Amino acid sequence: MKPLKKKIEVTVEKTNTGYSAYAEHLSVYSTGGNISELYINLLEALNFAYEELGYEVSTDNIKLNLDLKQFFQYYKVLNANFLAQRIGMNPTLLSQYVRGKKHPSAKQTDKIIKGIQTIGKELSEISLV
Repeated sequence: MKPLKKKIEVTVEKTNTGYSAYAEHLSVYSTGGNISELYINLLEALNFAYEELGYEVSTDNIKLNLDLKQFFQYYKVLNANFLAQRIGMNPTLLSQYVRGKKHPSAKQTDKIIKGIQTIGKELSEISLV
């Protein structure tokens, strides 16, 4: 099997029992009680879909698309006020995005994503003693 070289966009939605995900262009669907379980199940489903073509899918190929509300509900460790301060955004505005009261523009969404990624990179480089 050859490793797949492209990203697969997957839309994630919160359900009453956990999460569901689908890769629309592939007609691949999966569910999980949490995001970690969803990744495992989704990886299995995507590998099954690509098996006939001779490709192997890894987690590096999966790009999850979550809305802000779902993101902050799952990753509760990330404080929206802290993020707003870090990216220079009004905390009330970010809170409205998180609650679904308002929807961010593409520019605002990009700013939020870059801020989250920067914090993630910083956290990944920390060593605790």
